[in-house]
Amino acid sequence: MASSRWADRLRTYVRFSRPFTLWPPALGMVSGGITAFGAAPRSLLDVGLVVDVAVGAVMAAVLNAASNAINQIYDLEVDRINKPHRALPSNAMTIGEAKRVTAVFYVVALALAAVVNWQCFLLAFVAAVLTWAYSAPPFRTKRHALAANFTIALPRGLMLKVAGWTTVKSFMAAEPWYIGSIFFLFLLGAATTKDFADMEGDRANGCYTLPVRYGVKAAAWMIAPFFVLPFVLMPLGVHWGILTGHATFINVMGLVLAAWGMYTVWLLVRRPEELASTENHPSWTHMYLMMMALQVGFAVAYLI
Repeated sequence: MASSRWADRLRTYVRFSRPFTLWPPALGMVSGGITAFGAAPRSLLDVGLVVDVAVGAVMAAVLNAASNAINQIYDLEVDRINKPHRALPSNAMTIGEAKRVTAVFYVVALALAAVVNWQCFLLAFVAAVLTWAYSAPPFRTKRHALAANFTIALPRGLMLKVAGWTTVKSFMAAEPWYIGSIFFLFLLGAATTKDFADMEGDRANGCYTLPVRYGVKAAAWMIAPFFVLPFVLMPLGVHWGILTGHATFINVMGLVLAAWGMYTVWLLVRRPEELASTENHPSWTHMYLMMMALQVGFAVAYLI
């Protein structure tokens, strides 16, 4: 009976972590490690390098679980409206239990980052602070449209990519930060796609996201450039000699993603009212897939 109870609690904790969201940051770390491996001068493959990349990937997944958890704690009233099926609003967990689980996630993530090296730990620590600032008082940057997008894009875009790089090479170079800036700029706008369906709960609880503050149509046009312009940096990075991966592949990938982004923009602006009436609008799906394609694309570009 006791084992059954613990199994039930474990399932609840896994549900609380939102496991389907943990794969992208893990992939981002692996992609960053592979990119660093293939960057000039190419590294030598050894067991220690593979272990560091694997530990970094687990760290990123656990840190994302911590971010998801703290967000659910401080978004409880929002989720009662927008997502009542989640662990806390459905009373599957208490707030006290949720806080303990969240603390464990953070401690484990930072311990894993420290196992890799001090640079990875430093980036993970700053990312952890930003995830706390996004959700929790006194900052709770989620309440403010531009600050919210910034505190999403910085850890999940720029810092994730650079942290992956540190599993193989030092971050004391321009290349990882340049690559990370592409992810940062994309997420700076694209992160808003998740806010359209949550407008009711956000408005009721004082979270002034872009669609709440400026309206659905204006918000759609505001984020549109971020689906295209970041990918222009890819051929420019090749031209300027910053990106040392396969030049032709990076150039083609930049063009393909820019075209994909234009199509996503068309989905955003053709019927903006649908953004607020559909839980997972097609633009959100395309944003998610574009992010995954960008991660895989950089890994391939630096391996071939």
